[in-house]
Amino acid sequence: SGMSFWDIVWFIVIFFAFMAYLMVLFMILGDLMSDSETSGWAKGLWVVFLVILPLIASLIYLIARGSGMSRRRMAEVKTVQKMQEDYIRDVAGPQTGVGAADQVAKAKDLLDSGTITQAEFDALKAKALA
Repeated sequence: SGMSFWDIVWFIVIFFAFMAYLMVLFMILGDLMSDSETSGWAKGLWVVFLVILPLIASLIYLIARGSGMSRRRMAEVKTVQKMQEDYIRDVAGPQTGVGAADQVAKAKDLLDSGTITQAEFDALKAKALA
């Protein structure tokens, strides 16, 4: 009446296969939707095909568009990496490549425009020259 050892093993195998299939399906859908070269009609047909015949459609997609998937993924990784580097440079600010003279000049511009007070300018200048 209880579950046998082999029932549990079979459940684990089926569960693993189902999770692997879901990961592949979401990877395909993510790639499909992020591909700007594919028309909306083609995307719609792929989605319908993936719903009606999921296993066959997944295999055909991976065979037909697998190399494009890796190129698009690499381009996405490079874009994210560049954005992250730009953000880090932006946040790091004065410590990376901006000289003390540039910092003082920017502070002087702020002082001249009335954005900061003389005391704040003096503090920024002291910090830049330190």
